[in-house]
Amino acid sequence: MELLISNPNIALFWGLTVTLVGKILISITVVMVHTKITKEKHIDGIVLMEMKRERIIAITGIALMVLGYVLELAGNGLI
Repeated sequence: MELLISNPNIALFWGLTVTLVGKILISITVVMVHTKITKEKHIDGIVLMEMKRERIIAITGIALMVLGYVLELAGNGLI
Protein backbone atom coordinates (compact mmCIF):
# COMPACT_ATOMS: atom_id res chain seq x y z
CA MET A 1 0.00 0.00 0.00
CA GLU A 2 2.89 2.35 0.74
CA LEU A 3 4.21 1.90 -2.81
CA LEU A 4 0.81 2.84 -4.19
CA ILE A 5 0.65 6.03 -2.14
CA SER A 6 4.29 7.02 -2.64
CA ASN A 7 4.04 7.05 -6.45
CA PRO A 8 1.25 9.38 -7.63
CA ASN A 9 1.28 7.94 -11.16
CA ILE A 10 0.64 4.42 -9.88
CA ALA A 11 -2.10 5.67 -7.56
CA LEU A 12 -3.71 7.64 -10.41
CA PHE A 13 -3.52 4.66 -12.77
CA TRP A 14 -5.13 2.28 -10.30
CA GLY A 15 -7.71 4.85 -9.23
CA LEU A 16 -8.80 5.39 -12.81
CA THR A 17 -8.74 1.66 -13.52
CA VAL A 18 -10.84 0.66 -10.51
CA THR A 19 -13.33 3.45 -11.25
CA LEU A 20 -13.67 2.30 -14.85
CA VAL A 21 -14.16 -1.33 -13.84
CA GLY A 22 -16.88 -0.32 -11.37
CA LYS A 23 -18.71 1.79 -13.93
CA ILE A 24 -18.52 -0.96 -16.53
CA LEU A 25 -19.84 -3.56 -14.07
CA ILE A 26 -22.83 -1.35 -13.30
CA SER A 27 -23.42 -0.73 -17.00
CA ILE A 28 -23.15 -4.41 -17.89
CA THR A 29 -25.71 -5.18 -15.20
CA VAL A 30 -28.11 -2.68 -16.78
CA VAL A 31 -27.54 -4.22 -20.22
CA MET A 32 -28.12 -7.73 -18.84
CA VAL A 33 -31.37 -6.70 -17.16
CA HIS A 34 -32.59 -4.95 -20.30
CA THR A 35 -31.71 -8.00 -22.39
CA LYS A 36 -33.57 -10.32 -20.05
CA ILE A 37 -36.63 -8.08 -19.88
CA THR A 38 -36.82 -7.72 -23.66
CA LYS A 39 -36.99 -11.52 -23.95
CA GLU A 40 -40.11 -11.58 -21.75
CA LYS A 41 -43.29 -11.90 -23.76
CA HIS A 42 -45.55 -10.33 -21.12
CA ILE A 43 -44.39 -6.78 -21.77
CA ASP A 44 -45.96 -4.20 -24.06
CA GLY A 45 -44.27 -3.67 -27.44
CA ILE A 46 -43.64 0.01 -26.77
CA VAL A 47 -41.85 -0.85 -23.54
CA LEU A 48 -39.75 -3.45 -25.35
CA MET A 49 -38.70 -0.91 -27.97
CA GLU A 50 -37.73 1.54 -25.23
CA MET A 51 -35.74 -1.14 -23.42
CA LYS A 52 -33.84 -2.01 -26.60
CA ARG A 53 -33.07 1.69 -27.14
CA GLU A 54 -31.83 2.02 -23.56
CA ARG A 55 -29.65 -1.07 -24.03
CA ILE A 56 -27.99 0.55 -27.05
CA ILE A 57 -27.45 3.74 -25.05
CA ALA A 58 -25.89 1.73 -22.20
CA ILE A 59 -23.51 -0.06 -24.57
CA THR A 60 -22.55 3.28 -26.11
CA GLY A 61 -21.93 4.59 -22.58
CA ILE A 62 -19.57 1.69 -21.87
CA ALA A 63 -17.61 2.45 -25.04
CA LEU A 64 -17.38 6.13 -24.10
CA MET A 65 -16.15 5.26 -20.59
CA VAL A 66 -13.39 3.11 -22.05
CA LEU A 67 -12.44 5.87 -24.49
CA GLY A 68 -12.43 8.43 -21.67
CA TYR A 69 -10.23 6.13 -19.59
CA VAL A 70 -7.69 5.82 -22.40
CA LEU A 71 -7.73 9.60 -22.93
CA GLU A 72 -7.23 10.24 -19.21
CA LEU A 73 -4.28 7.84 -19.10
CA ALA A 74 -2.77 9.47 -22.18
CA GLY A 75 -3.39 12.95 -20.82
CA ASN A 76 -1.57 12.10 -17.61
CA GLY A 77 1.35 10.51 -19.45
CA LEU A 78 0.58 7.00 -18.22
CA ILE A 79 0.46 5.45 -21.69
